[in-house]
Amino acid sequence: MERHAAWLHRRRARFSARGGSRGAPRYLPRLRWRGQRLRAVRGAIGRDGVRWQAPEALRARILAMVGRESAAAMPLPPEQARRHLLGFIQRWSLVPSLAALAASAFLFVNVPRQDLSIQDQLLASHVRSLLADHLTDVETSDQHTVKPWFNGKLDFSPPVVDLAAEGFALVGGRVDYVGGRVVAALIYRRHGHVINVFVWPGPPAARTTALRDGYNIEEWSAGGLLFSAVSDVNATDLTAFRDSFTRAAGI
Repeated sequence: MERHAAWLHRRRARFSARGGSRGAPRYLPRLRWRGQRLRAVRGAIGRDGVRWQAPEALRARILAMVGRESAAAMPLPPEQARRHLLGFIQRWSLVPSLAALAASAFLFVNVPRQDLSIQDQLLASHVRSLLADHLTDVETSDQHTVKPWFNGKLDFSPPVVDLAAEGFALVGGRVDYVGGRVVAALIYRRHGHVINVFVWPGPPAARTTALRDGYNIEEWSAGGLLFSAVSDVNATDLTAFRDSFTRAAGI
């Protein structure tokens, strides 16, 4: 809508500067079309029942952020806060920017003060990497480029493997911050779905699986490192990824 309005404004200014005569006839069809489009968009926005459906990634991000610190004086129970939050966003769902702004304002004013669990931090980092256009710091499918890129950025060396033959294409890597420390994030794709694999040093831990807000999480440990794979691929694919990763890495 803004594009059409700006175009009409420029043409009006040009016609005024030229006395409104020269060249006007050849612009009339486009002016009519732009005007019709502008009226149609305005009419659609003003129609009762029109709503903007927030993308699933935004919903997941908001739910993952519930529990962050805020300045709320009267905290709500977590489940009540989530229901309140989603209802609040629905009321502001007409325009995407307003929905995001409303969600952010609600989170930082009304969410109870509590620390996020490691899983919540991992989920938030995964979703943030998708929304903030910061999926990778080094973007390449070459494992021999990604692995040395981490040198000097981490106090450990994460294993990086090429799993394209198994259907998990290496996209690149980045550094992230989880649990009070810098961690490695390895990025893979499976049929268009992103898999973030977070790696950091830690003691041996049992393998676990979880489903959080529509995202599957696979956690395991090997060789003095902890691994957590987060993605919206189905649980079977994520388990297959974990098995392929550990086999290729020899851990």
